[in-house]
Parts: sequence; C-alpha cells; structure tokens
Amino acid sequence: MKTKKKLTLEFYQNLGKLFYAIAAADKKVHAVEFDKLKECVKQQWLNVDILEDDYHTDAAYHIEIVFDWLNNSAYEADICFQDFVDYTKEHPLFFTKNIKKLIMKTANAVAASFSGFNKSELMMLAKLDLELKTVNVY
Repeated sequence: MKTKKKLTLEFYQNLGKLFYAIAAADKKVHAVEFDKLKECVKQQWLNVDILEDDYHTDAAYHIEIVFDWLNNSAYEADICFQDFVDYTKEHPLFFTKNIKKLIMKTANAVAASFSGFNKSELMMLAKLDLELKTVNVY
C-alpha cells in the first residue's frame, strides 16, 4: 500500500531555499537564474498539487517568493542548502521519485541558465543528487 502525504507551504519554501542555494553557489545570483526559476515554477511546479496559501495563491509560488527574499537579503548559499537537506530528513515522505526528478530538473535548469554550469554549481548539484538518493521513501 502506498501512502502519499499532502505537501505543505513549508515544502515549497524549502524548495525556494534550495534553488536559491544553487543560483547563489558562485556568490552571485543573476536575473536570468531567477527568470528560469519562475519559468520552471509556472511550467512544472504549479501542476504538482492543488495546495493554496491563505490568499488562495498556488503554494508553488512560495518557491519564487522565498528565492527572491533570500536573494534580497543575501543569505549564504551553503546555509540554505543545509536547511533544505535537514528538511528532507525530517519529511522524507514528501520526496517521492517524481518529486526528486523534478527537483533535479529544476536545479539543473537554474544552474545552466547563466553561461552554463560553473564549478560551484556543479559541486552543489552533485551534493544535491547524493542527498536526494539518501532520502528514504517508504
């Protein structure tokens, strides 16, 4: 029997932290990276579920909101990445095979959007791939 846990606003907010960390891995977030994230949210993440926030806005937009807020506050990429990793360990049921694939697809798209991949982004993407492989979904 498969169980599916309903995604939460906190899930989407932690994705915002992750995608910000990927974009900020090289210490500079470019507008094209945020634009690519917005495109991914619109084309892929809005279709994941029907969760809305208190203002009846699709919860997936919290990915963009958190990314933008972190960027304007100049948070450290490594701290945001670790926050996401900690969240995956606390809520492994959210990280199904399809969600993991979508996370990697989005992370790769954001990283590649400005002049291809750089060393910092490649290292963080590799860490993300390893971390997602260790998340156990029952």
